[in-house]
Amino acid sequence: MRILLADDQPEVRSAMRLLLEQDPHFAVVGEVSGSDGLVAQAKETSSDVVLLDWELPGMRPSELLKSLHSACPSVKVVGTSGRPEARRAALATGVDAFVSKGDPPEQLLLTLRAIGGNGQNGDGKG
Repeated sequence: MRILLADDQPEVRSAMRLLLEQDPHFAVVGEVSGSDGLVAQAKETSSDVVLLDWELPGMRPSELLKSLHSACPSVKVVGTSGRPEARRAALATGVDAFVSKGDPPEQLLLTLRAIGGNGQNGDGKG
């Protein structure tokens, strides 16, 4: 699964990359720190999933999702936030899943497996 990391905090992107690189099913294909280059990067890298910080600087999340899905119709978007209360807004706006940055790291892996449909996680959690 080809994953693009979109978060304005370098330490968060680094932690996510380290976690994901431990699983041979995941490949981090790029990183962005703002919304400006996100859509182009997702298209250029043929990303399967975008891990999108819900507070990413730049465009409003609803506009960003619309642009992203227009350019990359099959891309899945997992919203992330340090504010667990952002879950409701993110899901209502159209992300495929949401993971709080306060959740255990395993939750991110379970969520990615569930939305990837690769059969590694049959419980549908995420």
